Amino acid sequence: MSILNGFQNQMRINNLIVFAIFLCIAACKNKSDETSHYQIGGMWRGVLETPGGELPFNFSFSENNDVFDLMTIMNGEERIEIKEIEIAGDSIFIQMPVFDSEFRLKIDSDALHGFWFDHARPGNYKIPFTAKRNVSYRFTQGTDTVLADVTGNWKVTFSFSNQDSSDAIGIFSQENNRLTGTFRTPTGDYRFLAGEVQANNLYLSCFDGAHAFLFKAKILDDGTIIGDFWSGKHWHEDWLAVRNDSFELPDPDTLTYLREGYDKFDFSFPDLNENIVSFSDEKYKNKVAIIQIMGSWCPNCMDETKFLSNYYNELGGEDLNIIALAFEKAIVFENAKYNLERLIESFDIRYDILLAGSNSKSEAATKLPMLNHVLSYPTTIFIDKKGKVRRIHTGFDGPATGQLFKDFKREFITFVDELLDE
Repeated sequence: MSILNGFQNQMRINNLIVFAIFLCIAACKNKSDETSHYQIGGMWRGVLETPGGELPFNFSFSENNDVFDLMTIMNGEERIEIKEIEIAGDSIFIQMPVFDSEFRLKIDSDALHGFWFDHARPGNYKIPFTAKRNVSYRFTQGTDTVLADVTGNWKVTFSFSNQDSSDAIGIFSQENNRLTGTFRTPTGDYRFLAGEVQANNLYLSCFDGAHAFLFKAKILDDGTIIGDFWSGKHWHEDWLAVRNDSFELPDPDTLTYLREGYDKFDFSFPDLNENIVSFSDEKYKNKVAIIQIMGSWCPNCMDETKFLSNYYNELGGEDLNIIALAFEKAIVFENAKYNLERLIESFDIRYDILLAGSNSKSEAATKLPMLNHVLSYPTTIFIDKKGKVRRIHTGFDGPATGQLFKDFKREFITFVDELLDE
């Protein structure tokens, strides 16, 4: 670990100690006294102040026995429930589920203000945040005349104005001014986006604790969409979309494969108790195996993990193993373990999770030299009972992709059943 990383880790530990002392002092107060002066129940409009402007999302607080113990974030059809909420005086601390990020806020009548901290990113990564109570709109209150309906599939080119452009598919659904959708890429989707169309302006946003996405665009007279995309405060690129229902991305089963000279998949990594586990261990022999290359910081991995956990807990049998190889942003083992344990608890994961290394794709490729590369988190490897790699799937089409997600689930179950029956 570098001196800088060591210093940053120590600073974070110091901050946590101060925060813990503060909470201990606050805990001495009567709970009803803490909340009696503030009414935070109901609908809110939250705004992250990004370089691209306001990144809005809606959320609500609900209470149980006079204690506000549930926050719900809304992104289109998605509902994210947050239960780790601490209120102390005029301060409120909200720990996001799964991801290593939090809000530290002050309550001021019907307003909140403070910062969102993303601890998964290097340095003191924080974005100013404000929120207003009893506000239900997302971007604007207006209902301008809709000049275009963008419902359907679009060929999208990100960074179209430079040589590093990449293709995606925009999947949009519009009802009057209301707009929802996502973008599919060869490495996964952008999850649930929500926004609106006002006249010829298009707006979309998403906040889920890891993603802080903002899209703004103009719908031109010829139907082309041209705009900008910001991810938090660290990324910006332009994008261009042309309606194209027939455009397809590369086959995700062809992008990652075994390199020449390798005829099997193998690994040796520690589990969360620091015991070395190898794929050659007796418990994995003569069974179908699904290897998930993932990270607790990765939203697409979260979607896949939820699916895999439900599948394994409901349909998995003695002849099936699922092994997650976690490549984590946290450098210190105990920090990575803590993040993975939160993931395990959130999704009731009963299959093995091993800590494979850092989230660098180049390091992942070095740790797994039998693969031509690690292009995406997640990457999923299907291995039959004889130890032969039968398929390697790059990326994941999550629930935001609608019918594609349903198709994936059906095909996944059919394929695994075939492997189990062999």
